[in-house]
Amino acid sequence: MGRALGALRRAAEGRDNVLYPMKEALAARATVGEVCDALREVWGTYAPAERF
Repeated sequence: MGRALGALRRAAEGRDNVLYPMKEALAARATVGEVCDALREVWGTYAPAERF
């Protein structure tokens, strides 16, 4: 599972499609939270502006 999450992180860092590594990670029994954490490590999270 760790290897599959690493492949997902590498795909997110580049311009590769993340769908296939994500499917592999989920098939390797990674949780949705673990997949989201791997993507957050690379892409971060959205923070809306403080004003309108």
